Amino acid sequence: MVKVAVLGAGANGASIGADLTAAGVDVTLIEQWPAHAEAMRERGVTINMPDRTLVQPVDVRHLCQVAELREKFDVVFMLMKAYDSGWAAQLIEPHLAEDGILVGVQNGMTADTIADVVGAHRTLGCVIEISSMMFEPGVIERNSGPDRSWFALGSIDASTRGREEEVAALLRRTGAVDIVDDIRSAKWMKLVSNSTTLVTTAILGLPMLEAVAQPGMRELMVRSGQEALDAGRAQGYSVLPIFGLTADAVADYDSVVETLLDALLEGFVLPQTKTTILQDWVKGRHSEVDDINGAVVAASAEHGLSAPVNATVVELAHRIERGDLQPGPQNLTLLREFAAR
Repeated sequence: MVKVAVLGAGANGASIGADLTAAGVDVTLIEQWPAHAEAMRERGVTINMPDRTLVQPVDVRHLCQVAELREKFDVVFMLMKAYDSGWAAQLIEPHLAEDGILVGVQNGMTADTIADVVGAHRTLGCVIEISSMMFEPGVIERNSGPDRSWFALGSIDASTRGREEEVAALLRRTGAVDIVDDIRSAKWMKLVSNSTTLVTTAILGLPMLEAVAQPGMRELMVRSGQEALDAGRAQGYSVLPIFGLTADAVADYDSVVETLLDALLEGFVLPQTKTTILQDWVKGRHSEVDDINGAVVAASAEHGLSAPVNATVVELAHRIERGDLQPGPQNLTLLREFAAR
């Protein structure tokens, strides 16, 4: 039987691990939050979905127990934060089979960071769209169940071409899967969507749908996404459909950002959905802003482009993380003023 690990069993990781376990896959969850790991070990993981609740016993190890593992994993799904990718790949590399695959199921452009550690011949890139939240150890609020979750998988090196289906067969237990030829471009397209929505709405301290409805907010979000799309084009990335869209849906370059935004809001987001960035801030944690909007600012500068909205988002996010600013609707004025500079 294929041995699988989920490295980073937070809201999304635990959801994936529970679905795979329920399907009979041999899965080990590895988690760094002690209270969450213990809750799952004692009571299983509870996944509350719009149409049902899954309570699933799971095999859980704390991060400090990785050194005790004796088995080698055939597939590792890594759902750590983008900024943790390097050290997390180093941590799990001794436990990845020689012909195993490490899949970066993450935001940000992490595939090459992973490949630098385990080798491109053992790396697949992945785009994920699951809407979920976790505030209580062992309990996940998964707003988009398996019928409304989506993944894209792809190789970054010729050595893994043809092996994508091995991983796709697993992920289909927890969502729809597309196999793509250009995973780096697909990852950047997700970054375009993330730049549009994740940090921008978190700055207002509101669920995503409520934030988008604020006067002038949608326009700012679309500008942020357009800067990201333009930065991607400057780097040579292709415009690809994600979220299960068709190529025709993203054929008009000028409307791509709005198309992605509408697909996300209509297909994956519920009224109570708070972005992963806002969840991090509520918990007092550092966010992935530098790997999302910060990546847009850096790429834009490298190619002589301007990205004032993304630069503003990064600046305000850093102020929030320093404790100089609180997330809230009042920050919409700052977003407007700063982005206009």
